[in-house]
Amino acid sequence: MRQDKVLYFTEKEEEFTSLLMGLGLKRNVAKVLVYLANTRESTSRDIERGTDLRQPEVSIAMRYLTECGWVRARESKAESKGRPVKIYELGRPIGEIMDSIEKDKKREAKTQLDLIQKLRDHIS
Repeated sequence: MRQDKVLYFTEKEEEFTSLLMGLGLKRNVAKVLVYLANTRESTSRDIERGTDLRQPEVSIAMRYLTECGWVRARESKAESKGRPVKIYELGRPIGEIMDSIEKDKKREAKTQLDLIQKLRDHIS
């Protein structure tokens, strides 16, 4: 990723995102996950800019990633008056997240293969 003040996707990050989407992750979730995998921590505003997503899209992706236990959030006092700023970081190393995705996909494949076998048993 190149860095101005906010990180932006390179071709490599775009490909990583596409691969995650090919595994069934939603586009917004994949983009946010790839962004956070390449930063130590980031505000939601930085994520919006770096992923070219709108605030509601980032919020929905964060909710999913947090429920999976893949992302942690903490609050930091804003420099000016107003609401505290949320700062996000990966809750687990990206390798563990990939292991989790792999495990889920293997479970899904086994379920599908079991159903096919049951169908075969019915026509035999």
